[in-house]
Amino acid sequence: MTRTSAPVDAPGADAWEGLVTTALLGTDRRTPPGTAPGRDAPVALLDAAAVETVRRRAGLRPARAAERPQPAPQDARPALPPAAARRLAMLLADRPGPSGGGRRGAAPDLTELLPQWLAAANARGYAPPPQVLPALLDAARGRTDLRPAALEFAGPRALWLARLNPDWRFALRATPGGGAALPHLEDHDRIQRLWQEGLFAERVALLSALRSREPAAARDLLATTWATERAEDRLMFLDSLRDGLGPDDEPFLEQALADRSRNVRATAAELLSALPGSALAARMAVRAQACVAIDHLQTAQSPRTGIESEGPGGTRKTGPTIAVEAPHECDPGMERDGVVAKAPAGRGERSWWLGQLVEAAPLGTWSRRLGGRTPREIVALPVADGWQGELHAAWCRAAVRQRDAEWSRALLGDPSAPEAGGPGAVSLAERAKLLGTLGAAERAAWVAGFIAAHGLSEAFQLLGVCAVPWTAPLGGAVVDALNIARDAGSYPWSFSGVMGLAERCLDPCEGSRLDALLAVPDEPENASPGAGGYWAEAFQRLVTTLRLRAAMAEELGAA
Repeated sequence: MTRTSAPVDAPGADAWEGLVTTALLGTDRRTPPGTAPGRDAPVALLDAAAVETVRRRAGLRPARAAERPQPAPQDARPALPPAAARRLAMLLADRPGPSGGGRRGAAPDLTELLPQWLAAANARGYAPPPQVLPALLDAARGRTDLRPAALEFAGPRALWLARLNPDWRFALRATPGGGAALPHLEDHDRIQRLWQEGLFAERVALLSALRSREPAAARDLLATTWATERAEDRLMFLDSLRDGLGPDDEPFLEQALADRSRNVRATAAELLSALPGSALAARMAVRAQACVAIDHLQTAQSPRTGIESEGPGGTRKTGPTIAVEAPHECDPGMERDGVVAKAPAGRGERSWWLGQLVEAAPLGTWSRRLGGRTPREIVALPVADGWQGELHAAWCRAAVRQRDAEWSRALLGDPSAPEAGGPGAVSLAERAKLLGTLGAAERAAWVAGFIAAHGLSEAFQLLGVCAVPWTAPLGGAVVDALNIARDAGSYPWSFSGVMGLAERCLDPCEGSRLDALLAVPDEPENASPGAGGYWAEAFQRLVTTLRLRAAMAEELGAA
């Protein structure tokens, strides 16, 4: 006779829950099933729990077998030299110390050297050792500033790992095409299918990647679904057109000026104003020119500089002055072209509208409008009735948007000037943005001149826009200013930010000239207590870090 076995059912949850309830209530109030109250009840409860635990484990049905993942793709880049691979493991193993207070001690901060190491490795085209990929992805997960360089270095195998670990899914979102392999440009069917059916992140990645390779194709793809996209999605897609922006994009952007979303309209207007030959830029130029003109005979009643002359009737006159008549209304045409009608709190409406018009007008407008003068000559002209700050600030924004180096130089002025901000740069943030339009060498030279004239108290933000490693003049200016601050007994912790920048940005070749600064200096009477020791420690850390960076470069350069 053949016996047929009944299927084994997984143990029910009721028995286990009953035992848990008994344990919580206590065996004095409730006993396990089949057990009499008394001294043996607790032992019986534990025995029943042990049996039920075995039943729960043994009764679990095995999960359905999953499909085995495909092998990781090959990375064709050359492998890291062994010494560089060991260095990378050390950098990834280092963890930042507890927050609070300035970092002290002579040991370098390895976490701050990791971005520089990654940039150098990417420049040389190396591939990472597979065993460091998890630590590299963990580091990129915790620091968004690391992600672009870390994911570029990690390569295709990191994306393969990211699909297997939810903690690393950020890599799929941050890498163009990371969520799905991007189709070839010739494969129009796959491109259309991914654009129509893909997730939002995949569509953004597709549009960005396509824009970087073939700008017109990306714009045409966006146009196919533009009318049906959500407002927030339209804004993100429109922002992708910044890459490769050119005159061919103008018709599409002009249509976007009529968008139902104010943010989309504003972004389209900003992009069009960055095209000096666009129709919007021409319209803005006409409006701005109606507000700004040269007045050749201003009376000398306002406190401004100028060449004085004797006018009719003995009235004193000054030389040419810029006269400003701000708009009296924001008409529908201005709003369509991106002018925001409602001024922020604390701003006058007329000055708010004027600033937007001047910012969007091509800077070439002003030489023609203001008597053929150069940008430097225009900026030097006095402005009537207190409009100078508003007008120059708008020119600053226009110079940054249009990447106009000549106007940036005029607005920055001479770095050794008393205010060192030029007539138009009213804040460090504006100066830093204007410097960003200049070449790396010119930028470094201007900041070096600023530091030589004014020290380091306001230089931190300006140093942040300079290329790494710093040029010899800029590095020398920083070291000299730090040395002067040390000898003066200045409060040392005020310069910890600049010292940290120097560790990462000074040319490692500068390390040899810093040996003389390692000794503890004599402290002046008015010096902060312990300042000499701090300065010596900080310079020791700086020298040690520079030597470490030199070793890193040598390791990465090894064959």
